Amino acid sequence: MTELDQGQRAFSSFRVLNGENDHAEREQLFRNMAQLFSYVSDRCDDEQVAQYDEVLCQLAELVEVEARIHVAKLLAPLERAPGTVVVKLANDDIEVAKPLLEFSNVLSDDDLIDIIGKQSEEHRVAIAGRSNVPERVGEAIVEHGAKSSITRLVRNTNAEFDKATLEKLVARANADAEIAADLRGRPELDWGSLRGEIDSVASKVLETLDEDNSLDPVAAGKVNAVVYNRMRNRAGFSANEWKVAYNQVKALSDRKQLDDRALARFARFGYGHHAAAALTVVLRVSPEVFVKWLASQDYVAITVALRAAGLTPELFEAIVATLPWRDLPSQADKTMVKSRFEALDREEAAGIFELWRAHSFRKRAASDERVNVA
Repeated sequence: MTELDQGQRAFSSFRVLNGENDHAEREQLFRNMAQLFSYVSDRCDDEQVAQYDEVLCQLAELVEVEARIHVAKLLAPLERAPGTVVVKLANDDIEVAKPLLEFSNVLSDDDLIDIIGKQSEEHRVAIAGRSNVPERVGEAIVEHGAKSSITRLVRNTNAEFDKATLEKLVARANADAEIAADLRGRPELDWGSLRGEIDSVASKVLETLDEDNSLDPVAAGKVNAVVYNRMRNRAGFSANEWKVAYNQVKALSDRKQLDDRALARFARFGYGHHAAAALTVVLRVSPEVFVKWLASQDYVAITVALRAAGLTPELFEAIVATLPWRDLPSQADKTMVKSRFEALDREEAAGIFELWRAHSFRKRAASDERVNVA
């Protein structure tokens, strides 16, 4: 019996148990279904993932915390996991939520920010230790967190800070020597390169930070901003960022939350890989096709596809500027693409796109299959 067959038997068992008062069997079924999914997650289509998601969510309401902890640990390392149950367990008691908050790439920045605002300090501490803490997530921790989560965040060398967040950290460091010392130890903060007029709070903090007197006193007198190096380059395509973004977008789709508002958020916050992954799902094209458009700077294909998808001119313009093209579009490129988009009728674009889907995409897939067989 294959693992997928075992999954079908598990679904049948759930239907039998549903409504019955048998906690032990439900807990065992909950564990078994999560274990099965961990084996077949890379082979499940969207419909199968949705089935697992629905059943696991229902069972999560019926089992004890030990079973939920077990399942959370199984789901945490998966690149593709049912989006609704992952978010549900990530909002659970910290014993359940911790492995997901620390390790799950299925949780998006918006998911994490929501948890930071609504859940406990222990939840924030777990998030602060993730292997990648983007600026928006770090900002939320600084906004809502207490000393424990902020200290862990500052000590996390993979946490990114924008200027506004750094200013808040500087203010906190003024009253907390431990945070001040941790800020001083961050390698990407170039205190010697700061420019401008220093305000009273930053002045006091710099005095604390510069206990070894290594800061140029002339530069220290002209400080009002922190110059820092970002941990990642936002321009260009990254295979690793694409993998994370694609799985997070699929989880968003699992929860029926992949819409124009999600696209607008991706554009607003510069999440280019997420925007590209979302369009791949919305347009129902293979990731390989969309990535090829980006790599070849195929503005025509992107313009036709997004016009066919019904994006507004404003959203289209924002998305084009955000996508992880091989080379950043010039202003002339953006102007040209925008004018083409506005001149193209949506119905005409839909017709062109469906012709591509019927011929080019399928032909390419068939060709690839023949190559693989050979």
